[in-house]
Amino acid sequence: MSDKKLFNDYFKELHAVARQGDAREESFYAALSGMLKKVADATGRNHIHVTTLPKSTDAGNPDFRLWNGRDRIVGYIEAKKPTEERLDLIEESEQLKRYRATFPNLVLTNFFEFRLYRNGERIQTILAARPFVLTRLQTSPVVEKADDLHALLERFFDFSLPKTFTAESLAVELARRTRFLRDVVGQQLADETDSPGFLTGFFEAFQTYLIGTLTPEDFADLFAQTITYGLFAARTRAGDDFSRRAAFDSVPHTIGVLRDLFRFISFGDLSTQLAWCVDDIAEALAVADTAGILDRYYHEGKGSDPIVHFYETFLACYDPAERERRGVYYTPEPVVSYIVRSLHGILKTDFDMRDGLASDGVTLLDPAAGTMTFIARAAELAVTEFETKYGKGGRADFIRRHILRNFYAFELMMAPYAVGHLKMSFFLEELGHRLADNERVPFYLTNTLDNEELEQSHLPGFSALAEESRLAGVVKKQTPILVILGNPPYSGHSSNTGDWIRGLIEDYKQVDGEPLGERNPKYLQDDYVKFLRFAQWKIERAGHGVIGMITNHGYLDNPTFRGMRQSLMQTFDDIYILDLHGNSLKKETCPDGSPDKNVFDIRAGVTIAFFIRRGGKPKSDAVMYYADMYGSRESKYERLNAHNRANTDWSELKPASPFYLFIPRDSTDEKTFYSWIGMTELFPVNSTGIKTHRDHFVLDFDRDTLLRRIDQFRNPGLTDDFIS
Repeated sequence: MSDKKLFNDYFKELHAVARQGDAREESFYAALSGMLKKVADATGRNHIHVTTLPKSTDAGNPDFRLWNGRDRIVGYIEAKKPTEERLDLIEESEQLKRYRATFPNLVLTNFFEFRLYRNGERIQTILAARPFVLTRLQTSPVVEKADDLHALLERFFDFSLPKTFTAESLAVELARRTRFLRDVVGQQLADETDSPGFLTGFFEAFQTYLIGTLTPEDFADLFAQTITYGLFAARTRAGDDFSRRAAFDSVPHTIGVLRDLFRFISFGDLSTQLAWCVDDIAEALAVADTAGILDRYYHEGKGSDPIVHFYETFLACYDPAERERRGVYYTPEPVVSYIVRSLHGILKTDFDMRDGLASDGVTLLDPAAGTMTFIARAAELAVTEFETKYGKGGRADFIRRHILRNFYAFELMMAPYAVGHLKMSFFLEELGHRLADNERVPFYLTNTLDNEELEQSHLPGFSALAEESRLAGVVKKQTPILVILGNPPYSGHSSNTGDWIRGLIEDYKQVDGEPLGERNPKYLQDDYVKFLRFAQWKIERAGHGVIGMITNHGYLDNPTFRGMRQSLMQTFDDIYILDLHGNSLKKETCPDGSPDKNVFDIRAGVTIAFFIRRGGKPKSDAVMYYADMYGSRESKYERLNAHNRANTDWSELKPASPFYLFIPRDSTDEKTFYSWIGMTELFPVNSTGIKTHRDHFVLDFDRDTLLRRIDQFRNPGLTDDFIS
């Protein structure tokens, strides 16, 4: 059969469909699918399968997928009805822009004109026959450019992903596929409104028991990122024959939440759209040398944290705005190093544990672990200490009995949770121990600030979540913790509003035995304050221990925190404050007037603090030590790398009532100052001043719109839902 006859037969079949009089776009699919398969077979490409997707939603995938029937995707085809001759407009539609940004090998067609796109750019266009012959003359068109159409299809069939990826090019491929997956998950979640399925179960479980403010959009983003990085994690452990279905076997058996998720992804009843998206991501990973990419990150100057550095690269492509907020995920290595090395030394000098973090009896917890940066550094330092003193022979046993039993971590967000497990698997292998199928790092998906365990439920994927909660609950309530460290999140508008943590925060609303007397002590509800309070509570329960954290530095001198400062002084023996400044909100500068920079990409200034309780504390306030660092970010990193708690130049402070300030203060004229009448006594009636709220409602550039809005607001016959 010649190509020309094959294509003429195709157009005759289109004509036969059109003659029926009630043909829709989907009615022509069989003709196109058959033609594609015949061309593939005729050119020796028998492995190519053509799968047609009936279009149920506008958010779905393109109409056709060409693949090998198992694990390799050739490309996608988006079809429009034969009467649609304005493909220039279609090409610039939001749908096609999304497809072009996602699928590197794509054809747009109205069954007559074929446009081939590579990596979003149109590289070839063929008008094979005249649409008006079918649509207006109502007769069978004659193929005019059989050779050109044949060449375009062969070019389309021959596409394959590159056999080698750099970290950057792989991040680009994963990011654009993940964005598309996010959209499909969001649409499917909406479609499950009347008939809840697996996605609804996971969403409800996360919303009810982990993140109360989680929206469907947030969940779709969380789910998509977790799938991509979970597949990435599985790929690092899998052989050459990698696919969506093979991923499940490479997820450690002991990480139940990820196992449940990938059981569904690998073997569950996925919608066609969702399956296609996941297969696309898996194929990009199948041809990538993920282990080699991580190895190059590790050994070629990207730092000692290749998993997180690759995640940073991925985020920069996937969501640049989230990349700018990366403090949620990533703490600079000099900060981590300073804190971990200092804690190692404090255990030796203050707790008589000669092996520091490697000592028997050391239990450690990062309550907001993110991607496990602190735990990885602590594990590395503990293993180095052990090997230096006792040799390499017992290293594997040391990791099993000490690191995997005593180094705990909690995380609330699932994407960093997946990244963190991947990172620890990688790091432990670098340290000489490959996790067995029955082993896991005690890193749990849980809300640290909620002390209630989850009930078992019928919701899909929920049993593993409940088991994570149970294991985390044992650590929260029963396991004595000696060392608590990390970089908790900073959020003035905290969504952690549970009764348990709010009850603990009430202790900070007292000073010198009296209430603070502030009408709105809202800053005490910031997440970092709650994490510090949690850490204080754990050390109090254990009777002794040390906290090493980097947080917002607002609590050092803000009057609202005076009860918090006094509470910390009454709990601990020694407190060390290293103020790193960098507060652009306060326009901080160096003492000489030169610019002062933050160690993070954030505006709030930060501080490193160590709180030490040795046990048997006498009834006296803690001894306070203070130091600070000004300057460029690079200079601060250099000084942090060169110092630890032991060789930092500390000055002693004497915090006193009523403010108990954790910063130096000239108190020479303090008695004279307090002899005068206070401002609150002088002006007993006060307010916080004039503020604007709900600007989106009360402001508008159009007078008629604003008047209509006010009239609706005043109308008692309209419901609140309508007004909102």
